[in-house]
Amino acid sequence: MLLWFAGLSWVLVWSVFRDPAIDYRLVMVGALLPDIVDAPFGGARVLHSVTASAVLLLVVMMATHHRRAARRRLLAIPIGTFMHLVLDFMWTKSHVFWWPFLGWAFTGHRLPSLDRPMGVLVMQELVGAAALVWCWQRFGLANAERRTAFVNTGRVPRDPAR
Repeated sequence: MLLWFAGLSWVLVWSVFRDPAIDYRLVMVGALLPDIVDAPFGGARVLHSVTASAVLLLVVMMATHHRRAARRRLLAIPIGTFMHLVLDFMWTKSHVFWWPFLGWAFTGHRLPSLDRPMGVLVMQELVGAAALVWCWQRFGLANAERRTAFVNTGRVPRDPAR
């Protein structure tokens, strides 16, 4: 499950903030991070909890005190991890979502993104691919200059392509 998280996190964060200065590459990295980190441990663990995303947000805020540019850039990562929780429907797995407040154990909690029927997984990936195509078109990334700027900065143009 890569396209679901990468594509939808980009589209949803753009739709909410409409901020061309956010590093959307880092939003996508943050949205993939919980599965990347928790998968080797056998399923949904610490990074699938709202506590982890909140702590990550706090760490970014404290580590970038008086460094506005770094803060603005790095805030994209916890925004992405929060997006992962939304896109993985983690509130339905309250024992993991509210960890450690409902207990410390993680037994029996597979990765939600892999614990769905194959048809659902395929549909989610197709929706994610469509979201990435929408972003490609919306922000004019067929244009080499805009694409290079996005690859180098993670930012989208202030005047999206129509």
